[in-house]
Amino acid sequence: MNWVTVVDDEDFNRKTVSRILKKHDYIVTALESGQELLDFLFVKGNVPDLILLDIMMPDMDGFEIIKLLRERQSEGHRIPIVFLTGDSGDETEMKGLKMGAEDFIRKPIYPDVLLHRVGRIIELDRTHKSMVQEIEARSAECESLSRHVVQTLAAAIDAKDTYTNGHSDRVAAYSREIAKRYGYTEKEQDDIYMMGLLHDVGKIGVPDEIINKNGRLTDEEYKAIKVHPEIGDRILKKVKEMPKLSIGARWHHERYDGTGYPDGLKGEEILEEARIISVADAYDAMTSHRSYRDILPQEVVRAEIEKGKGTQFDPVFADIMIQMIDEDKDYLMHED
Repeated sequence: MNWVTVVDDEDFNRKTVSRILKKHDYIVTALESGQELLDFLFVKGNVPDLILLDIMMPDMDGFEIIKLLRERQSEGHRIPIVFLTGDSGDETEMKGLKMGAEDFIRKPIYPDVLLHRVGRIIELDRTHKSMVQEIEARSAECESLSRHVVQTLAAAIDAKDTYTNGHSDRVAAYSREIAKRYGYTEKEQDDIYMMGLLHDVGKIGVPDEIINKNGRLTDEEYKAIKVHPEIGDRILKKVKEMPKLSIGARWHHERYDGTGYPDGLKGEEILEEARIISVADAYDAMTSHRSYRDILPQEVVRAEIEKGKGTQFDPVFADIMIQMIDEDKDYLMHED
C-alpha cells in the first residue's frame, strides 16, 4: 500500500488531501511543519513513498525544507517531493524543479489531478530505484553492465515520452556504428552503446506534462527540460564500475561551436563519445515521428547534418553520419 506524507500548516489542506488519498487506499501521515517532517524522517526513521510539501509555511518554507532533505538524502534514497502551492508563477515552479522537486500541484486541490500525479510519481520513482539497484547489483558481479538491464531502463525512460518509440536504442545503435567506422575497439563500441542507451536517463526528472506537450515549449518549460543532462549525470555517476557511463547523458546537448548546454563546452573540450552521441541523437530526432510532424525526408535530414558541421556537430562524426545516410539507399534508418 502506498504511503504519502502531507506537510501543510493549514488544517483544511491537510484534511482535504488526506481524505482524497485515504478514499483510494493510500496511507497518509499529516504533519504541520518542516521541523515535524525532519523529525518524522531522520529521528523516527520513517520512509514514506512520497512527500506532498506546502511552500508557504511559517518558520521554515518548502524551499528550505527540500534543500535540507536533498543534502541529507543520498541519490538512491531520495524520497520524491511534490510541492503544493497556490502560486501560479513560473519562477516559483522553476525554482522548485531546480532544487529537486518532481512536480507541482496547484491549490485548490482537484481530486483527479492529485490522484493522477501522486500515483504516477510513486510508480516512476519505484521503477527508477529498482533499475538503479539492479544496475548497481549487476555491476558488482561483473565488469560490464547487463545489456538487458540497461535496455530495460532505457525503455522506461522512452516510455515517458508519448511520441518516442525506441529512441534510446536507435541512438545507441547509430552511435556504435559511427564509433566502429571511426576505429573504436569492440569494447569501446560496447561502452558507447551503453552510453547511448542511457543518454536521456535524466528525463526521469522532468514532468510528463512538459515532455509530452503538444506544441512549442514556453521559455520556462524549455529551461525545465534543459536540466535533464545534469540529472542524468548525477544518476549515472553512482555506477562506479563504469565511470564513463555518464558522458553521453551530460554532454549530448553540447554543440561543437560552444553554444550548447549544460556546460557550454566547445570543440574537443566535449568528450569524443558525447560528440558521437550528439550526431546520432540529432539524426534520430529528425527521423522519428513527432506530435507536430512526420519523419523528415532523407534528403532534408542529410542537408541538416551537413549544415551543422562545425557548428552543432564535430565535422568528422557528421561526415561519418552522412556516409551512413548515403549508403542507406532505401531509407531504412528511421523509426518504424
